[in-house]
Amino acid sequence: MSKDNVIDQYTANVLQNGISRRSFMTRAVQGTGAVAFAGLGGMASATAAESGAEAAHASVGGGTLDFMPKPKPIADKDIASTQTFDVVVVGAGAAGVPAALSAAENGAKVAVLQKQAIVVSQGNTGSGLDLKNCDKAGVEAMVSRLMSDSAHRCHPELVREWAYNSGEAISWVIDRAKKGGASVVDQGTGPQHGIHGVTEHKLNFVTSYFGPKPYTAGDGMRDLAKTAEKAGVKFFFNTPAQQLIQDASGKVIGVIAKSRDGKYHKYMAKKGVILSSGDYQNNEAMCNFFIPDLKNFERKQMERTGDGFSMAYWAGGVIEPVGHTKMLHDFDAGPASMCDMPFLAVNRKGNRFVNETVAMSLMNNYLRDEENAGHYSQIFDSNYMTEAADWPGKLYSPEQLKKYMPEDPTPKTGVYASQTNTYVANTIEELAEKLECDPKTLAANVKRYNELCAKGMDDDFGKPSSKMLPVVKAPFYGIHRRMRISTICSGMLVNKNHQALDADGKPIGGLFVIGNLGGGFYGGVDYPLTVFGLSLGRCYTFGYLAGKHVANL
Repeated sequence: MSKDNVIDQYTANVLQNGISRRSFMTRAVQGTGAVAFAGLGGMASATAAESGAEAAHASVGGGTLDFMPKPKPIADKDIASTQTFDVVVVGAGAAGVPAALSAAENGAKVAVLQKQAIVVSQGNTGSGLDLKNCDKAGVEAMVSRLMSDSAHRCHPELVREWAYNSGEAISWVIDRAKKGGASVVDQGTGPQHGIHGVTEHKLNFVTSYFGPKPYTAGDGMRDLAKTAEKAGVKFFFNTPAQQLIQDASGKVIGVIAKSRDGKYHKYMAKKGVILSSGDYQNNEAMCNFFIPDLKNFERKQMERTGDGFSMAYWAGGVIEPVGHTKMLHDFDAGPASMCDMPFLAVNRKGNRFVNETVAMSLMNNYLRDEENAGHYSQIFDSNYMTEAADWPGKLYSPEQLKKYMPEDPTPKTGVYASQTNTYVANTIEELAEKLECDPKTLAANVKRYNELCAKGMDDDFGKPSSKMLPVVKAPFYGIHRRMRISTICSGMLVNKNHQALDADGKPIGGLFVIGNLGGGFYGGVDYPLTVFGLSLGRCYTFGYLAGKHVANL
């Protein structure tokens, strides 16, 4: 048996514990006596036994899969038009637009189907390794660290695909986006504060930055799309994909989408379909099943309804096991460089609740209840510039903080007005009012914290004495932060070429999955912040690689 046909341990585990039509069918048999499902229109018909489970709504781990409704076949008579391309990309975002352009540059005729009226993406920074300025031992140390960040549950092949191709891909995105008029620069290794201590070997980065705010990666991808259009890519906006088209063998050969007038259209793909339609954070049923502990958190994005998951699932794909990786951090509320500084942290009422050395991106795990719902505040006094000077990160002076203060007239350049949540006050009680905490509660907690600082021992949460900074000298500062779901980072099982795999671990012909719809790259409870810009870097890289691969089939 060739190496390519061997199912590795990671894939075997996901196949065993992931959610697929087969696993659902098996559990349905065990729980209700009903079995599997029929496929999409164009597939070989299912067995008679499969028809029962659809009505049974069988459970997996106590939850139903009602959020994966079986698509109703769309008859040929209802198809208004048919167009044929080499590659069809579903979703125009940080993975889809690079995939489309990469495929076009490799000679493919490409169509992009986008549910929204414009290209949509989020964030600013995308990162990759500058291989020519890295030692291989350093690269492997970075891979090892990212594996550790993901609780060793991610697929090493996919992490290495990013590591050994990302620098080239990010440089390509920067170059092509500039050709479309983008405001983008390579910040190099400078922003990568989190990599210190990863390795003693040489490690350098290409770090794309679309900005400053309010210009973001969304604007950057719209500019990249202009370059893609010049390369011949055809974008179809307001055209949500409805279902995949498969031949009798199960190979994906196209997509049916609906235009604004309600008519259906076929987009046939000679070489393959690339799904890049994003996560499912706005699909309440999917969230309740896969991330039930996040029900109290606000969503940062809109129209992320898991459409691609349903399409890939019904084509035979496997969704990663429950325990999906999520990203909850919001750098708009106060300087990003101060978010991980271990200032006194209090919840919405004003109570201290955590050892403040916990990273900001992990604070959500302490704030899941309905009352706090991801909200907390950092508290510090006017000594912070000297007392916290040696802490990791970068301090902003009182003057620099003013652009984050809603009560100060300083222009809010680079900061969204709705996210200016930094306050200053002459008393703790006054600060509490501004932070919407209970004044008596906050005052009592500050008093207790100051006593622990004077003692030099944190009897309440065990924070190191070197990070115990008392709150004693007015004026006092508070940065109100809120954790919102930025994205869900788990998805469909794929191989190193980003081709979707079925329940046997075999590639599904013609179907490729990238971006936050693609699985296997993460695995921990929370998105890792060791590499600043890893999420967009992964999207750009896998879009670049998948587009090239499918175009050359």
